[in-house]
Amino acid sequence: MPDSRAVGVFDSGVGGLTVLHECLVTMPNEDFVYLGDHARLPYGPRTRDEVRRFAHEIGVYLERQGVKMVVVACNTATSVALPDLQEQLAVPVVSVIVPEAHAAVQVTRNRSIGLLATELTVASGRYEQLVRTLDAGARLTAVACPKLVPLIEAGDTFSDEVTEAVREYADPLKAAGCDTVILGCTHYPLLRPVFQRAFGRDVTLVFSADETAREVAVTLARKGFENDASREGAYRFLTTGEPDAFRELGERFLQLPLANVEHVEVRELEAVA
Repeated sequence: MPDSRAVGVFDSGVGGLTVLHECLVTMPNEDFVYLGDHARLPYGPRTRDEVRRFAHEIGVYLERQGVKMVVVACNTATSVALPDLQEQLAVPVVSVIVPEAHAAVQVTRNRSIGLLATELTVASGRYEQLVRTLDAGARLTAVACPKLVPLIEAGDTFSDEVTEAVREYADPLKAAGCDTVILGCTHYPLLRPVFQRAFGRDVTLVFSADETAREVAVTLARKGFENDASREGAYRFLTTGEPDAFRELGERFLQLPLANVEHVEVRELEAVA
């Protein structure tokens, strides 16, 4: 029997739409519901306990909405809350970090890997643990990038300020000789051309939205949760912030039209959890 329940996806803002885009392309027959927690953005400067609480609230909220899986399309939330979510929720939970670490270890030639991410993701050490588990001889150089998410969420992807920030964050990785750099935040792919120019063509940028989507598809198949393959899926959008602002920026990330965007009060999330 086909399973017509939707797949839930969440992020602190619109960055996770880069992951949702790959999911829509990979699984056109599935329904998706996406929640962007704009009212509490950015997650990077917050404490671990805060982000764990936010992730728990959103995970439970989506589960109450009847989803059959939760995709944590937020590197910061994944880095500090994934084991808790997998334990707390009855549905499968898939995230973005493991595919990225695996891809970086696979493609690096000199075993020197860079990471650009939020402060909390870097502080968690999660990428370093994964990389070392996959290749004990690999070196990871991690740089926190606090300026980037607020700029991207404000719609700024081309200004001199963005270019200068990218150069600042790229310099330590270039000095360390990294030949592979993980873009460890779902917002960063929108700056991919700026990053590639800063690093040059000899450095491989890793962002695994496509691999995350494949993991979602494989997990749905393994659990027997797939929808009818002959139908066309639908998608809904929720935000704790301003729906019009979400729609305007979100279409650039999703590369597809966003119709109705629903507002969810933070207190609704807090009450459910």
